[in-house]
Amino acid sequence: MIKTIIIIAIFSFSTNIVFAQNAEGKKHIEVVKTELRSSKTDTNQVLLYGELCTAYQWNNIDSLNLYSERGIALAQQLHFPRGEIRILNNQALSLAFRGNIPKSLDISFKALNIAQKNNLLFETALCLNNIGTCYSFLNDKSKSLDFIKKANAIIKNIQPAGTDVYWKIYMEFWLGTVYSDLNQLDSASYFLQKAYNGAFDPGFTDLYSIRPTILMFYGEVLFNKGHRDTALQYLHQSIETYDVYNDMIGTPDACFIIAGFFKKLNQPDSVIYYAKKGLDAALKVNYSNAIIDNSKLLADEFEHKDKGLAYYYLKMQLAATDSLYGSEKIQELQKTISEEQQHQQQIVEKQLKKENRLRLYGFAAGLGVLLIIALILFRNNRQKRKANKVLEKTLINLKATQTQLIQSEKMASLGELTAGIAHEIQNPLNFVNNFSEVSNELIDEMKDELDKGDINEAKNIAADVKQNLEKIHHHGKRADAIIKGMLQHSRSSNGIIEPTDINALCDEYLRLAYHGLRAKDKSFNATMKTDFDSTIPKLNVVPQDFGRVLLNLINNAFYAVSEKAKQNISGYTPTVTISTKKINGKLEISVADNGNGIPETVKEKIFQPFFTTKPTGQGTGLGLSLSYDIVKAHGGEIIINNNEGQPGVKFCILLPL
Repeated sequence: MIKTIIIIAIFSFSTNIVFAQNAEGKKHIEVVKTELRSSKTDTNQVLLYGELCTAYQWNNIDSLNLYSERGIALAQQLHFPRGEIRILNNQALSLAFRGNIPKSLDISFKALNIAQKNNLLFETALCLNNIGTCYSFLNDKSKSLDFIKKANAIIKNIQPAGTDVYWKIYMEFWLGTVYSDLNQLDSASYFLQKAYNGAFDPGFTDLYSIRPTILMFYGEVLFNKGHRDTALQYLHQSIETYDVYNDMIGTPDACFIIAGFFKKLNQPDSVIYYAKKGLDAALKVNYSNAIIDNSKLLADEFEHKDKGLAYYYLKMQLAATDSLYGSEKIQELQKTISEEQQHQQQIVEKQLKKENRLRLYGFAAGLGVLLIIALILFRNNRQKRKANKVLEKTLINLKATQTQLIQSEKMASLGELTAGIAHEIQNPLNFVNNFSEVSNELIDEMKDELDKGDINEAKNIAADVKQNLEKIHHHGKRADAIIKGMLQHSRSSNGIIEPTDINALCDEYLRLAYHGLRAKDKSFNATMKTDFDSTIPKLNVVPQDFGRVLLNLINNAFYAVSEKAKQNISGYTPTVTISTKKINGKLEISVADNGNGIPETVKEKIFQPFFTTKPTGQGTGLGLSLSYDIVKAHGGEIIINNNEGQPGVKFCILLPL
């Protein structure tokens, strides 16, 4: 847990005087105070208050509270949310390290709401990291990681001015610690070595505090790899640097780690020395977690040497633990989390009300248009009976429109299917018409041959006519099958499970979806590829429901390649591939495209109801959610995979054979 907390703390710092309580740091503080007294009442003054808050947040809580109060009041007066958020973050982080997690969370959520309301991305990332810090203190790794991932996702897309080198070093440092947590020591050593080289480059002067921290964690990895002398050298150097800057946050953690080394080396005197040093530093700033860690080490060491001291340190450990996890703090924490959940729920409800209001306006506008049409028809028709019929028909259309809106998601694909079916059915109808015309001409020729008495030639012509009739019958059956498929899709599912040829179903909906898109956009073209396993038996499914699943996935694939095609990328060919195969007693149906793909940050939400990546008005966010439910009802699962090293994405449906 120490590792996560220290990393997040470094991430939140913004000046060079974070722990600067030595002579140089105190001199800098006086310079800032002098500049503050002589500055105008503007946003720069808020930033100066923030710099003083950063300087005092670890060693002087009273000064921190004083300058925080003044800075926040001025920021609110000047409507300067960025400055207010920075000061709130300093307060929250200081409270978290001192064990007041509920208050820290309360302030962090408040700052987060301000940042999101004002669309301040960098400040939003800082707030998310602070919240991750609080959950790290609570050992809730899942929630902590969730907030940290959100913060990193934002940071990847922005680069705060003047910090390019720092963020490069920080990301290498972060990767190294992640690999260390996973016990992948070679990878951890590789990235921490790069971070070390960057941080100790003579040209790098930003944020001294990252240097001893890199030494601390790099030393830990080296010790676990067996390089104990170098590891101890790095830890000693880290502690010496922290001592120079009178750092009461880094010192306890570095002492705890090196004391753990000496415990493994069976050197109890060194364990006691560094654990005491770390405990003394932690007590000066009431750093609760470091108090717990170091006092536990001391209690363990004195257990067989001095029962009195062991009991003393055990009581200290229990007191610090109670300050973090006591019933009163738990109640405060539950209250803070509950209030934030209610706040988030209110935001969601407000958004839903807004969306419902927009839908209502749209529906009202549609009704208005239909009523205007009805009025025009009424005024133009002088016969009362005819006018009444027109109005009755209009009212029927209105009711049908209302019903269609209620069932909109289930019937969303009907128009596209109709366009595709119209294109598909035209081919067999053309064959029927052509062969009918040819057959008529052949019958006339046969009559002529009979009149001439050429029976053999007449029989040959009759054979051609029969062949034409067989083709007419074949293409008529084909048209009939298409129409039946359309009717099956358009009517509500009867829920009847029946043996179904999955390959034929996939092929049919691939072509129908493509022609449906072509009917709406003649300029759209795409390559369709199929790879069907012919040995697959018929599966017991509900054809109408499963057809909707295939249509949703295929339409999404065509939409993805269509959007990428609009970017005019040289050499790009929009391609959608559908395949079937047997895997470990299951049938895998995959729909793949070479579009822009799905960002990792939204993959977990892709099957949630009302979640969509399409622009407003182009998607309801229910298609994939309904598809997921239908597949689950069939005893299968639907997952998202990378497209085997290619651009785009691949959806896989797995069904038991």
